[in-house]
Parts: sequence; structure tokens; C-alpha cells
Amino acid sequence: MKMGNIKMDDYSGSNFLKENNARHLWHPMTDPKVNQKDSPMIISKGEGEYIWDVDGNKYLDVTGGLWNVNVGHNRKEVKEAIVEQLDKIAYYNTFINNSNPPAIELSTRLMEMLKIEDMGKVMFGSGGSDANETALKLARQYWKLMDEPQKTKIFSLKSAYHGVQFGVLSASGGIQWRKAYEPLLAGFFQVDNPDIYRNPWTENAEELGQICADILDREIQHQGPETVAAFIAEPIQGAGGMIIPPSNYWPLIRKICDKHNILLIADEVITGFGRTGSMFGTRAWGVKADIMSFAKGINSGYIPLGATAISKKVESAWERDHPLSAIMHGYTYSGHPLACAAANANLEIVVRDNLPENAERVGLYFLKELKKLKDKHISIGDVRGKGLMLAIEFVKDRDTKEPFAFNEPYPALVAKNARNSGVMIRNQGHRIILSPALTFTNDQVDEAIQGINKAITSASK
Repeated sequence: MKMGNIKMDDYSGSNFLKENNARHLWHPMTDPKVNQKDSPMIISKGEGEYIWDVDGNKYLDVTGGLWNVNVGHNRKEVKEAIVEQLDKIAYYNTFINNSNPPAIELSTRLMEMLKIEDMGKVMFGSGGSDANETALKLARQYWKLMDEPQKTKIFSLKSAYHGVQFGVLSASGGIQWRKAYEPLLAGFFQVDNPDIYRNPWTENAEELGQICADILDREIQHQGPETVAAFIAEPIQGAGGMIIPPSNYWPLIRKICDKHNILLIADEVITGFGRTGSMFGTRAWGVKADIMSFAKGINSGYIPLGATAISKKVESAWERDHPLSAIMHGYTYSGHPLACAAANANLEIVVRDNLPENAERVGLYFLKELKKLKDKHISIGDVRGKGLMLAIEFVKDRDTKEPFAFNEPYPALVAKNARNSGVMIRNQGHRIILSPALTFTNDQVDEAIQGINKAITSASK
């Protein structure tokens, strides 16, 4: 079979794929000219914690896809669940009064898993941006149903990343995501991050937690609590710098939200389902949010899926007789049968194999080895992590903590060198992000450390 001058049989060949990658395909989060210039990394196969490119080269996947392949690649149980559902029906919508069995099963499973957080309902979407967008919209609708329609403002953190749609992008703080699309939406405000490594006040974690909580408190009072709908944050900031807050920060934030009658939204897109060593990130801090958003680890990325869980407190607003109680929100693929079937099988593995506990145990070992790596290389300013959510932060000078600029090649060179050694990591600005599958072992940590050490040594020369 031919299409134009290309035989269909040639579409999967290594040379064809490399030559055509940037010809028609735009990649997220990059300048298209970069893809035209550089030979692409085309991943064609995965098994457990390893991946292979189209040339047959094997890599240890220390990125876990993109924070999300929590149960590992090519899991038989997840694939079988998808095929079993595919043999029944691939798709039917959940709009109005329609539903499908996998979506119902998943909603029940999630509410069982979230009993401690007192969640009552869930809405499904296609990913993390959807989940957070849903959370923001429901927060505003909640206050209208509670006859406080003036409560519309959303607070978040300066380095936050909550997604790419205009609502969640407006809540995101990083200028690198916002600049090309500004002006963004009105009514969104960012406050300082509880960044222990980079803050102008103190090196004492508990003191920093109190300082940052007080800043939020004062800004809410300045804006007027009667106008504020919600505060949204990640339990641990991921794309915004892998910022692990002090242990007192989230409990203090919960108290501030209660004090001012504001909803607390936990963006658990990355942290949900075990990555931090606890089943949920907020649970690790002993805090119950009002709304929680999920994606990534919910089904390990086998089929796109996001979810937004609503507490029983928030749910109760929809029990009121109100002209705006209809949820005029949702997506074509909300509750997609294949995605939900994959999630049910995925979460069965997470619970059965106690992957949060493995993430905590292996994560502690990984962090210990990263600290040894820091002692060897002066370019490493900081290493940090919680569970299997870790980072290496490179600096030009340890004393001043001056980072490498966004366009300086050193961090990207480290990532490239590591790939050449068979270890897949990724740099985000001047940081290296490490987020392997929650099935990772100590032996694989050793393999990763060996590759990263070699990569840094080579780049430093």
C-alpha cells in the first residue's frame, strides 16, 4: 500500500521516523527549531523499568515516562484489562444520564481509597490539566451555589505548574509557561513558594513554613477573604522546581483556608497514588483537602485519564435547590471505558504490591546515594526528594547558589551524556528530574547513579 511516494510498510522504519519526526509533528514544551536540528529520541518499546529506542538501544527509564508510569511499562494486567474492555465496547460517553461499567467501578474504587480524605464524588477528564481545570470551575460554582458569588479569586504559588489551559495556566506561576500566552485570566494571584533551598529569609524549615503561610494569610486579607474562592497547590511542587515544603506548611495552609472560609485544592496529578511514599501527597502531611485532582499515576499513562475528587462538604452544595446547580462542564472522553479499565487494573497493582511503601524505601536509598554524588561534584548545589520524586539542582557557584541560565548547555549536556550511558533522565532548566516507576529497586538506583555520575564527570570536563 502506498500513500504519496511512501510505502505504508516504510512508515515504521527507523530512518523514516527520524527524518519525519519534525517534518509534521510539533512537540510540547519546546521550540520547533530544536526538533528540526537535533536527532530525536524515539522510544518504541518498554518493559518494566526499561525502554528501547527505534535503533534497539536500551535505557533505564528514570523519568517514569513523565512522572506517570508508576507500575512500569508493558504490564500484563493493565493490557489485559484494556483488551477485555475493548472486546466489549471501546467508547461510550458519560454525559447526562449515560454511563459505562469501568467508570462506575473506578469511581467506587477511588472513593474507597479516599475515605480518609472524606471525598464524596469524582469527575473524570483526559489528563491533569483537565482535572485542575475542573477543580477551579467547581470551586467557583460551589460558592455560587452557597450564595456567595463574589468568591471567585484563586490563589496559588509562584513556581506552581497546574496545566496548560487558560484557567490552570493562569494559576501557574512560572513565567516560562505564561509569557507566550499572556495576558492570562483575571482573578488569579500567586504567593511565595516554601522553597527551603532558595528563599531570602531563613534556612530553618519550620520557620520558613510559618513565613510562607503568613504571606498567604496577609495576601488573602489584603484581597478580601469574601472575594477568594480557593487556594490550589501541589503537595510537592513538581515541574516548578521539585520544591518539598516544610512539614508544617500544609497543616498551616489548611488552618488559613478554614480561617477565611476558602476551599483548599490539592493538585495531586504527580503526587497521587504513591509517588511520594504515601498513597496521596496531602496524606503524607496529615491534611485533608476540599478538592483533589489526579492523573498520571491513576493508570500509569496507559490511556489518558484525569480525575477530580470532591469532598462531601463541597458535594453538599449541589444538594441545594439552586438555578445554577447543573454541572455544565465535562469532556467527550470523561469516564472513557478503556482509560477507566486501565485505571482499575493499575490501582489494583498499586494497592496489592504496596507500591507507596516501595517508593518510600527505595526513595530513601536513592536520596542517600544522591547525597554521595553531591559530595563528588561541585556543580551540584542541592539534591532533594521524597519517595521516588527527586531532583538534582546544578549551580555555577555553591556559595551564591547561582543557577545555570535556561539556555546554558551544562544541565542538558548531563542529561544527554546519561542517555548515552543508557540512563534516561531529563533536565528541566538547571535541574535534573528523577521520577522512575514505583517498582524501582535499589539495584536500579545503583545503575542510575553510575550513569549520572559518569554523565556529570564528562560534562564537567
